[in-house]
Amino acid sequence: MTWRRVLGRVSFANCDPIFDGLEEKWKILPAPPAWLTGHVLRKDCLTAPIPAADYANYCDELQLIPGLGIVSQGDVGSVLLFGNRSIDSMRDIALPSDSSTSKELLKWVLKLRGLDPKFNETGPDIDTMLNESDGALLIGDKALLAADKYPNLIKLDLGAEWTMITGYPMVFGVFATRKDSPIKDIIKARQAMLNQYENFLSNPEWQNQVITNTADKIGFSESRVRQYFHTEVRNSLDDHSTKGLELFLQEVCGMTEPISWVKL
Repeated sequence: MTWRRVLGRVSFANCDPIFDGLEEKWKILPAPPAWLTGHVLRKDCLTAPIPAADYANYCDELQLIPGLGIVSQGDVGSVLLFGNRSIDSMRDIALPSDSSTSKELLKWVLKLRGLDPKFNETGPDIDTMLNESDGALLIGDKALLAADKYPNLIKLDLGAEWTMITGYPMVFGVFATRKDSPIKDIIKARQAMLNQYENFLSNPEWQNQVITNTADKIGFSESRVRQYFHTEVRNSLDDHSTKGLELFLQEVCGMTEPISWVKL
């Protein structure tokens, strides 16, 4: 099967409402967010939700698919800074190796507060991270699990912090494709993903099945997964979210070019 029939996906729960059920018609390539950027660039897959910060770095080669994203309005629940002490007193912070958006956003937030801790990049294991540093940034399922295990150690939800500062949703992931990708294939892939997400939103029976699958996969209660999908993370990119994305790319990533969108 060629790369034109392969969809990359984040190997976290935050994309399950889009990708659960697509396996019969598309080959799905799961990977950590930062890995997906390389997969798209190398033509391992037609499109994938990559870190928004990575798009800023490769905007000359990539374009974005409208309508899809990994978005929060307020608490995201799965991009969290943990620590044994207050943020203002953290001397160093361990950063995970599996995302770039969260790292850039955290550095920007801390700079606004006049803070300049040392950053150490490491594997995403909260116990190891906090044994070596005062703070630990985690994303995705590991953040959800750590929050459940160590609720008193949560110091900052980066989705909530961004929205509090800017008033806009935070777009952590964008669906990117190469600028030379065949437009017919992109349109077909986009419609398939949009249809699957709409089915999740409108079909209670299917929604319950996805939530059950996700809860079983990550070892969480169905009620917590339902809350996550309903109030914290969403996969639709509307006009308000797009403005938040534009602001992030400009203010946090220093991107000066306008976003290149797939022309549908």
